[in-house]
Amino acid sequence: MLKLAVIGAQTMLGRELVGALEARDASVVPLSIGALTVEEEVGDLVVFAPSQALLEGLDTVILADTPDMALLEGFPGRILDLRPEPEARIDPLPLAGPWPQGVKSLKGRPALEQVLALLPSLLESVGEVGGTHLRSVAWMGDRGLDGLVEQTLAVLNGEDPDLAKLGYRQAFEVVPVTPAAGKGRLMEIRVPSFHGDLLVLQVRALEGKSLAKKEAPTGVKWVEAAPSSRDVAISAELLAHLDLTGDGKAAVLTLGFDPVLWGVLRPTMRILGLL
Repeated sequence: MLKLAVIGAQTMLGRELVGALEARDASVVPLSIGALTVEEEVGDLVVFAPSQALLEGLDTVILADTPDMALLEGFPGRILDLRPEPEARIDPLPLAGPWPQGVKSLKGRPALEQVLALLPSLLESVGEVGGTHLRSVAWMGDRGLDGLVEQTLAVLNGEDPDLAKLGYRQAFEVVPVTPAAGKGRLMEIRVPSFHGDLLVLQVRALEGKSLAKKEAPTGVKWVEAAPSSRDVAISAELLAHLDLTGDGKAAVLTLGFDPVLWGVLRPTMRILGLL
């Protein structure tokens, strides 16, 4: 049985990780990043204050939040950094397969990269791809959810919202973001929803070829109508809808996914050999 610790188990991401790992063949030690509050001590999940003694004999430590990094000094096992801002020098986890041999530390990848990597398994003859990513605040974890709640309450009370947690105005706003270098023709739009990302892609077939739908891989479901963010938020699967042109040379492919599930939970299970 895999033995590991989740540091930051009191956060939204940490709680989700502990639940998903315990449902598999894993023994999990849930740790806070420091002294516990009364609310954490009496919460649904029993969380322990961090100490090096609790890490002895473990295979892997997962960082869902930032502890005193001295805690990990001398730890001989693997470290998976899933914080929103991981160590830049660490290589990201691979898009397929288990943990690479001889590698001690890995960091997570955005859900968007995990989902785009599915395209060859969804469609035949994929050529040029562009589109729009409608991004919920769930990717920020507790900070995103709390920030949207606080901004929404402020706006409803006729006040200017505090931007400290999110870094931008989100409540009742749709915020286009200039595509980052390396993202090609993919535009990000931040929307005022808690969970459920949508990726609306314009896909063209390779020269002389036609697009064709493949059988849905594990964790993906083809649906009859384009999914809404609410459909995605209550589904354990990635929802996919394809609208082909008559000649099959182009299509609109809509993918709906939970960014925590597809950006963190599924990749973590896979990389640890638990999926």
